[in-house]
Amino acid sequence: MIAVLKETATEQQISNLVNWFESQGLKVNRSKGDFVTILGLIGDTTKIDIDLLRGLDIIDNVMRISEPFKKANRKFHPEDTVVDISGVKIGGGNFAVMAGPCSVENEEQIIETAKAVKAAGATLLRGGAYKPRTSPYDFQGLHEEGIKLLIKAREITGLPIVSEIMSPDQLSVFEDVDCLQVGARNMQNFDLLKAIGKTKKPVLLKRGLSATIKEWLMSAEYIMSEGNPNVILCERGIRTYETYTRNTFDVSAISALKELTHLPVVGDPSHATGKVSLIKPMAMAAVVSGADGLEIEVHNCPKKALSDAAQQLTPEQFVGVMKDIEKARSIL
Repeated sequence: MIAVLKETATEQQISNLVNWFESQGLKVNRSKGDFVTILGLIGDTTKIDIDLLRGLDIIDNVMRISEPFKKANRKFHPEDTVVDISGVKIGGGNFAVMAGPCSVENEEQIIETAKAVKAAGATLLRGGAYKPRTSPYDFQGLHEEGIKLLIKAREITGLPIVSEIMSPDQLSVFEDVDCLQVGARNMQNFDLLKAIGKTKKPVLLKRGLSATIKEWLMSAEYIMSEGNPNVILCERGIRTYETYTRNTFDVSAISALKELTHLPVVGDPSHATGKVSLIKPMAMAAVVSGADGLEIEVHNCPKKALSDAAQQLTPEQFVGVMKDIEKARSIL
């Protein structure tokens, strides 16, 4: 249930109303915009008399919300959330590009790539230190050493870093990482989501391999319900019957999410397609679908990459993609 308050409502009146709601066993999520204040009520609202609320002087309207995701719901929070990743803002008209290699492999590779993506206009450096792989025999990252190399790349370039966390036990290792990425395989790792929710770190939450939009938003709800509002959703393609591309890029989900939630939404055309030739058009499609940013894989020498070589751009290719992204953004 949400209660929309009149502009004339005073702080004392709002405080009294919130206290009354809480006395009824409800949690209250307050969202204050430029022109309207909304109280989101979470819990058993069946005992609340809507007609009684509508009769109060400070109430403009009251509505019941059927969706189970409350904190992520745009009805609770009409204005776009802006997530600040160590000075880089995303959402609410702020556009960000996260670029870098699939895996951190060595110092030369990550430093060269970081410098290249920054020169091309990227605002964040992405790189995997811990890599969940389908095969146990594939390269699975440098782990703590990979985090140290990302931090060194940040010191040199100034780019905040984004890297994937796989377990609550790794939180101490990721203390100096600017944005925690939750991968598709861990979208419903609820212990991990709750642990991350107890931090205030920005979180890039990727869509699960076959997750519905509702399931994805409920995973965001897990993080937000623990007190962390800094969630960014990432569409990275879903599993369908199609085998030509690595996954099927659901660009319609980006537009749908912009209606359903106030959280920023980004697209990952690299994992979605698995093909270098498709990254540019899918990046542009994500932009015109309303994405607040992109995550793109770039490697200083893709043919020598230890993971996902087929979907990583060269620095030169990334320059071209960035130019076309700007063209796409200019028409919006």
